[in-house]
Amino acid sequence: MPRPLIYIALVLVALTLVPIGCIYRARHAVKPHPRIQVVYDMDNQHYFQAQHENDFFPDGRAMRTPVAGTVARGDLRTDDPFYRGRVQGDTTFVTEFPVQVDSTLMARGRERFEIYCTPCHGLSGNGNGMVNIRAAALAEGTWTPPTDLRSKNVVERPVGHIYNTITNGIRNMPSYKDQIKPRDRWAIVAYVRALQLSRNASRDDLPAEASAALGQ
Repeated sequence: MPRPLIYIALVLVALTLVPIGCIYRARHAVKPHPRIQVVYDMDNQHYFQAQHENDFFPDGRAMRTPVAGTVARGDLRTDDPFYRGRVQGDTTFVTEFPVQVDSTLMARGRERFEIYCTPCHGLSGNGNGMVNIRAAALAEGTWTPPTDLRSKNVVERPVGHIYNTITNGIRNMPSYKDQIKPRDRWAIVAYVRALQLSRNASRDDLPAEASAALGQ
């Protein structure tokens, strides 16, 4: 092959690399303006920011509330005893735990209780937590003391009632359903029952080994 043709072929090969180099530089170089797009994908779609106005809807709000009855995927919650503390299809509170109560659940309940409940109810559940102590010291006359969870009134409540109180709140106590998951609420109820038992139990309720140890 003549030498001039070889030079021409090499130049043509080099020229084919120029577009590739330009494309690479265009995609990786920092520019003050958005890159030019031949096909406008969803990168540049128009959408409303949260809290902005939108004249399309009668209320003028861009943010839309979920349709009534909307349920998140996998969150249908048809199990009334577990999710609501009530008998299936009824308004009566359940008297039995809808979860297995074991040492793992009890340990979880103690942990969650100490995080969410002790500030008001105290570590023993007697209602004299640090918040109550502070409020009593201020003596502003607007504070309602927390309930003693070991009192006869609470002991006689069904477990579903206590679960419902954690879920929806009662009197001055707010709802904790957004902070505490359903299973953790049942774990707290189990731990509350343990606190009640620890106060009201007799020696006859102890295992034989523990009872014998007390006599030594």
